[in-house]
Amino acid sequence: MTSDEPLQPTDRVSTGLAGLDEVLDGLRIGDNVVWRVSDLDDYRRFVLPFIDAAAHAGRQIIYLRFGEHAPIVSEHPGVRVIHINALGGFESFTSRIWRLIEEHGRGAFYVCDCLSELLNAWATDAMVGNFFRVVCPFLFELDTVAWFALHPQRHSRMTLDRIRETTQVMIDVHRDGYEVQIHPIKAWRRQSPTMFLPHREQGGRFEPITDSSDATRVQASLELEYLHRQPLLDYWDKLFQEAGRVLANHEQHCVDDLQDQVLKVLISRDPKILELARRYLSLEDLLTIRSRMVGSGYIGGKATGMLIARNILLQEDPDAWTSCLEPHDSSYLGTDAYYAFLVHNGLWPSVMRQRSEAGYLTEAPKLQQSIREGNFPNEIRSDLERLLDHYGQYPILVRSSSLQEDGFGNAFAGKYDSVFLVNQGGPEQRLAALEDAIRKVYASSMSEDALVYRRQRGLHQREEPMALLIQRVNGRFHGRYYLPDAAGVGVSRNTFAWDSSMDPEAGMVRLVMGLGTRAVDRIEGDHACVMALDQPGRHPFRNQDESYRFSQHLADLLDLQEGGLTTCPLSQLAQDVPALPLPYLAEVDRPASERAEQLGLAGPVWRLTFTPLVKRSRFIERLSRLLQTLEAGYRHPVDVEFTLHLDGQGEPSFNLVQCRPLATIGETGPVSLPEEPDPERILFRTEGHFMGGNINLTLDRVIRIDASVYSRLTIGQRYDVARLVGEAVRQGNGRTLLIGPGRWGTSSPELGVPVRFTDIAGVSVLVEVSEKAGEMVPDLSYGSHFFQDLVETGTAYVALFPDDRQCLYQPQLLGPASREAEPEARPENAVLVTTIDDRPLHLRADVISHRLICYFAD
Repeated sequence: MTSDEPLQPTDRVSTGLAGLDEVLDGLRIGDNVVWRVSDLDDYRRFVLPFIDAAAHAGRQIIYLRFGEHAPIVSEHPGVRVIHINALGGFESFTSRIWRLIEEHGRGAFYVCDCLSELLNAWATDAMVGNFFRVVCPFLFELDTVAWFALHPQRHSRMTLDRIRETTQVMIDVHRDGYEVQIHPIKAWRRQSPTMFLPHREQGGRFEPITDSSDATRVQASLELEYLHRQPLLDYWDKLFQEAGRVLANHEQHCVDDLQDQVLKVLISRDPKILELARRYLSLEDLLTIRSRMVGSGYIGGKATGMLIARNILLQEDPDAWTSCLEPHDSSYLGTDAYYAFLVHNGLWPSVMRQRSEAGYLTEAPKLQQSIREGNFPNEIRSDLERLLDHYGQYPILVRSSSLQEDGFGNAFAGKYDSVFLVNQGGPEQRLAALEDAIRKVYASSMSEDALVYRRQRGLHQREEPMALLIQRVNGRFHGRYYLPDAAGVGVSRNTFAWDSSMDPEAGMVRLVMGLGTRAVDRIEGDHACVMALDQPGRHPFRNQDESYRFSQHLADLLDLQEGGLTTCPLSQLAQDVPALPLPYLAEVDRPASERAEQLGLAGPVWRLTFTPLVKRSRFIERLSRLLQTLEAGYRHPVDVEFTLHLDGQGEPSFNLVQCRPLATIGETGPVSLPEEPDPERILFRTEGHFMGGNINLTLDRVIRIDASVYSRLTIGQRYDVARLVGEAVRQGNGRTLLIGPGRWGTSSPELGVPVRFTDIAGVSVLVEVSEKAGEMVPDLSYGSHFFQDLVETGTAYVALFPDDRQCLYQPQLLGPASREAEPEARPENAVLVTTIDDRPLHLRADVISHRLICYFAD
């Protein structure tokens, strides 16, 4: 600015048009200016004078270019053009603009493309409003001036209202032939008797229309123009409205194109999932999904997997599944509802801090707590009330269904929460419980386990909004209790075949009575029934006593009186609920029943072996067929979760609640095992009892827990051991072999080492050893979340039973445990780290012969 130019108040900014400045009393530092136009040329004609005036005043001007329309600003020496891709989704786009605003700091001026263009990328109108609600306050805070345009006829009334509520200045522009009229709608903190009247442009000035008759004629002309336009519907709704019209009119030539459009905004961006969905989700299916949604956006990976799997069965094998596949009753909370929740609670600045490299883990706890304390927008609460009206007082399950969850290679198994609701009480009480459950699942996206998992898999910079799958819990009321007859996890490939005669391609199942929580989690002191589907009568136990010992003794169920998920001993449940289908699932333990009778206890004593289900029903046949059909449909091995509903003869029908691609450790082809090496070089060997298919590794380091020391530690000291193991894993480089007594990842330290998977995620091989010191026995719990983590991270698993003649284990080859004959029972003495630097340590396994050997090279 030269010395002879007139000074202006420091907070005033010119629009570049003296007549417009007069109408608005100028602009203020911090103003966001929204131009509602029908033709972008009307926006351009006001933008260019503004840019010239700002450049003349020495302002830094940034043009944010994201639309498909012609540029708003052609080449201008005072303007920096930044191109931004909106196709990556709301979060990546909003985050990119947030970082740009941070980078350019205070006082920068911005010109933006038409906001309505974002609908072409996102399809969901609500997100345009949420974007503005995030960015506008941040621009205001940094003393900027920013200009936006939008086409009001393309947006819903709710979005227009939210933008109006958030912005400082809003102006409607109308054209009547060659005549341009402006109508200021909002001008924050300024006022005049004529400011908010329509204004006609006359010779560079904007004259208010002060004659009421003239104003009425102008308004009538505008209403006639709007009459021929579509009503103010959300773009999302217009898309589904068109899909419904095409189906109703049988316009087959339009179906494929519309199906593709809807899939890309409702189901996934993953090309593999989209290809699968194109084959199995029709346009009619997609409209049905939309009818059961709260909000808009994606339904997430878990919901998508369940729906695709059901359609695979019904389309590819209708004769088998039409009668024995239970109907599902699911609702979906779209990903846009998650973002709307964050924006509504003012959490976007916290989200941006957490998304930074420095704040990725450190900012998460605070954000997690804020999510737990957040409130829902009114329109979401209203939809949730209607959802509860549909379910009545049946128990429901609120499940995570994030965008990346249950995809090819990224199962997120157990990383996000699921919440059972007994759904009892009055409407207000049930709504409050549902909102709490949703907040809990949302908050779990900020858990350390989930964040570390995403970073380890290179997903931490990718958009991961949380959708929810809300399902009616399949089961029966038994007085105060509610539970399904049985539940399980099935996999179409048995990568843990513990006998050489078993066919890995036949699959396997992990089966429990009651809720399926005990089938997917490692439960201390209790065991699911593990069956190879080609040999369901064979178990990884040496005698019948072990079979009973390593069976299910506790059942998970919903207690309607106590109001939540609980665990009940089978013996007590059998007495309290006479209608349980135990004759179809269990066997009577006659010796135990006789002893109970002698003691005056009620009997009989049941053992959950599931032998009646296997021998007297078509369960194995149906499950095998289900897994084979799904694997063929997915063109990939699969992992499913299901519940069983038994009829009066014990025949099961299936309720499929989850399906995802099975993560497998690479099938590397034949592995050449060495001729029997010198026994003095074998660290361990086994036949069966390992997971991961063919393995060929050279190891650099061994971390081993000395069982003789560990067994003498207190519970608190055993948790110290878990911490020391995590530190040792993180400090090392190369391939690490981790050996410990009993179960890794247990929550009961008397049964093994209570590490979290995130603490040991960097190891190459995990070994569990059956130790005589205590009750530390490996748990063959493939199908649990812990084992899913092993599979996904490519971690080989070995269970060693040194008393078995087919097993050899010689830990002394790693060197003496301690210089002392009897090491003192301290945590640091229990953790032994050996670096392999003198001769290589090889681990090789052949899935065909079911042999594994770990040995030192010559």
